[in-house]
Amino acid sequence: MRKFYMKSIAGLAVFGVVLTGQALAQNKAEKRDMELVGYHDLQGRSAYQPLIHKQGDRWIAYVGHHGDNLLNSLTGKKEDNGTSILDVTDPRKPSYLAHIPGEPGMAEAGGAQMVRVCDGGELPRADKSKVYLLRPFGNAAHEIWDVSDPARPGLVKTIVSGLKGTHKSWWECDTGIAYLVSGVDGWRVRRMTQVYDLSDPANPVFIRNFGMPGQQPGATGPAPTELHGMISTGPKGNRIYFGYGTNKDGVLQIVDREKLLKGPAEPTDANLLYPQVGRLDLPPTNGAHSTLPLLGIPLPEFAKDAQGAVGAVGDFVMIVNEQIVNECRETRQRVWIVDVTAESKPFNVSNFNVPETSGNFCSRGGRFGAHSPNENQPPMYAKRLVFVAWFNAGVRAIDIRDPYHPKEVGYYIPAKTAKTDKRCVKMPDGAERCKIAIQTNNLEVDDRGYIYIVDRANTGMHILQLTGAARKIANF
Repeated sequence: MRKFYMKSIAGLAVFGVVLTGQALAQNKAEKRDMELVGYHDLQGRSAYQPLIHKQGDRWIAYVGHHGDNLLNSLTGKKEDNGTSILDVTDPRKPSYLAHIPGEPGMAEAGGAQMVRVCDGGELPRADKSKVYLLRPFGNAAHEIWDVSDPARPGLVKTIVSGLKGTHKSWWECDTGIAYLVSGVDGWRVRRMTQVYDLSDPANPVFIRNFGMPGQQPGATGPAPTELHGMISTGPKGNRIYFGYGTNKDGVLQIVDREKLLKGPAEPTDANLLYPQVGRLDLPPTNGAHSTLPLLGIPLPEFAKDAQGAVGAVGDFVMIVNEQIVNECRETRQRVWIVDVTAESKPFNVSNFNVPETSGNFCSRGGRFGAHSPNENQPPMYAKRLVFVAWFNAGVRAIDIRDPYHPKEVGYYIPAKTAKTDKRCVKMPDGAERCKIAIQTNNLEVDDRGYIYIVDRANTGMHILQLTGAARKIANF
């Protein structure tokens, strides 16, 4: 930790920044029951999604980026932001292996934000010796890459191109079915779902297009809010949890997976409704960025109840909104926990928020609010802890053992570095006010229990571990 902090200060000094004692204090990491294990600056690239994959005896991090054009120190050339690949086998010393350039363009207009990885040995019809990466090429296409040697990735196939939008897709490694967030000509929203069979990644097979009624070509009236992403429980759970909207008009849609894959594909209102099991509409000022299923949670409080739908075990979905506007200039986006034990009638039972006064977060610059949870749920955390990225409030560890009363048990807010970028708001007179701010954007945990957070404002990737009382909640 000391080496990283001194390196940050040295970097700032190069730019002629004179730090007072007060500024130095504000630039330290803030934490409770979470500690820094390792760090990498990701070449100063704005980061969206990290994914950690075990390949043989190695642990490899794949990180999707927003658009920009920056120097790749491995090649000595500037490259359009795309996908970073790092060896994190020793989390104390992450090693940068490769960068796959993405679509030219800045921020949301370029890059390659999403990553999914599957072993060929698990995919039903793939080359068993290979490891495959699924990613978007900016907003224009979806691609498959061979990352069997993560230091030498190679393009396998462009699945679909000519799109007008992409985002956070899902890939079932055991079946090969992929649910791609796409923007297809004729559809009335920027993002909907394309379903593909990628069990043989070199030979994709299109299955169908899908969305909410009113989004399809030829529909009339107002179009429902666009898709953000989904999580599938695969053939065993037979459910897909779709999230529509980001910071407004959010919708949780619960879909029967088998009916989606085998039902009539023509996108009529009736056919689009056919696989739907349940739906919950959020308030108009909150979105559904992520819809994380938390199924089969023990509820000892109700174990002695003789009647009732809940009983001693319940099924829940954590809905995480996305804060979009800087400096608290919109409704606070937060976490909602929905009881889906009775699937046809989802019902919100609790919420989680980081109190603004706990860190004067509205004054820090950038976004303050929720964004995304860890999607991987390894045994030490499953049904116990969920971690949520909270932009300038870092990452928050949430105890979900009682989903009716979630509570915070730890947090980590990284220190700013010389690479941390500014975030601006427009003042009433038209001038811009800018502040350098941490923007913890997305995160993931690996099967060893390490927590990986990445920063939208170019700060890099921090690898963390739980300590103290929070660690005792986990089942290590």
